[in-house]
Amino acid sequence: MESVEALVAHIQGLSGSPDELAQLHGLLKQADGDALRVHSAGLLPFLSHLHPGAHSLGYLYLLDSFVSSSANLRAHAGGDLLVTVADFLTSCSADQIRMAPDKFLNVCRVLKNEVMQLNAPIRGIAPLRAAVRKIQTSSEQLTPLHAEYLMLCLLAKQYKAGLSVLEDDIFEVDQPKDLFLYCYYGAMIYIGLKKFRKALELLHNAVTAPMSSLNAITVEAYKKYVLVSLIQSGQVPSFPKYTSSTAQRNLKNHTQIYVDLSTCYGTGSYSDLETFIQSNAEAFQTDNNFGLVKQVLSSMYKRNIQRLTQTYLTLSLEDIASSVQLNTPKEAEMHVLRMIEDGEIHATINQKDGMVSFNEDPEQYKSSEMVEHIDSSIQRLMALSKKLTSIDQNISCDHAFLMKVQSGRERARFDYDDFDSVPHKYF
Repeated sequence: MESVEALVAHIQGLSGSPDELAQLHGLLKQADGDALRVHSAGLLPFLSHLHPGAHSLGYLYLLDSFVSSSANLRAHAGGDLLVTVADFLTSCSADQIRMAPDKFLNVCRVLKNEVMQLNAPIRGIAPLRAAVRKIQTSSEQLTPLHAEYLMLCLLAKQYKAGLSVLEDDIFEVDQPKDLFLYCYYGAMIYIGLKKFRKALELLHNAVTAPMSSLNAITVEAYKKYVLVSLIQSGQVPSFPKYTSSTAQRNLKNHTQIYVDLSTCYGTGSYSDLETFIQSNAEAFQTDNNFGLVKQVLSSMYKRNIQRLTQTYLTLSLEDIASSVQLNTPKEAEMHVLRMIEDGEIHATINQKDGMVSFNEDPEQYKSSEMVEHIDSSIQRLMALSKKLTSIDQNISCDHAFLMKVQSGRERARFDYDDFDSVPHKYF
């Protein structure tokens, strides 16, 4: 290998045209590995001679070699190294770093691990958000960095920051584990924002995705799927037909306590549900789901009040409190008011006699806002239909798919046997 000084000179001189970058990439590959790592401890000062935006490819090789050494990380924990990595991720050239995606992902993971060790996950949010956009070839592509980014947002409790990637429509997935973690962490982001419908969509995807064997992420996702379903709609939907037979056969066996919770919830008895939760509190706490479970218990009042609207036109606050097992009419009034504000029921309260009148939905679907909303939904559905048609055509022309159909064999595309436990120990 040439000296590090000579390599830096090559980086400075060959970071312009695509042909020069291809030549530089060849030189960097030759220097990579043991040859470059021998000098890794002294590479940091050389980075100051390079611009992270103009010399991104060479900068990445040197930085990756440096941070791949645990000794270097211990010697430069936090401080300037963290600033250097963060500055590179936000300033680098997307075209150049995509020539060495594995090294880029490694540098990103080092940043994530460092900010977690410093107990400062918020410091990694902006750099990783930039890194996601740099490594993506389109906003429809799911990358391994999506899950890493969402984890930092969760740890820092910066839930709204996670929406920057969650609001993209994903159609391209390379690795199944990336999809499962994206759905799991994304659902937790939406749960933190109380957007339970969006959380259910992601949990549904994690539970119903194709799989040849059960994995820990899906099991944890199904536990939250049961809880969020009860909070959102008061019942847990059956598995749709496209759910893998593996999930349909095994998921409930691994989540029996949550299945029993759902059954108890269906009885409509607040006291029975409360007793069940108290007797199994330790198990729910072990799963880090006790907060959601308490929200399930609280939603029982709301669900029982909604049932009353299907039977009565008017009802006193005292009768409502008695029917749904609230202690006082004042508590019943607070629950009814909150549900009216959230649009979950349509009712008016007469403060003089304490009577509640349940009304029909006043929405006539004629306002300009509603028309605009409906039109937006139609446009989105048309775009989705067009995209799905394109995907279907591409699959129909795929050689591997045609060979599989022709041979009549149905082998799983991915191997799910080697899943680690869900890394939710930080929550």
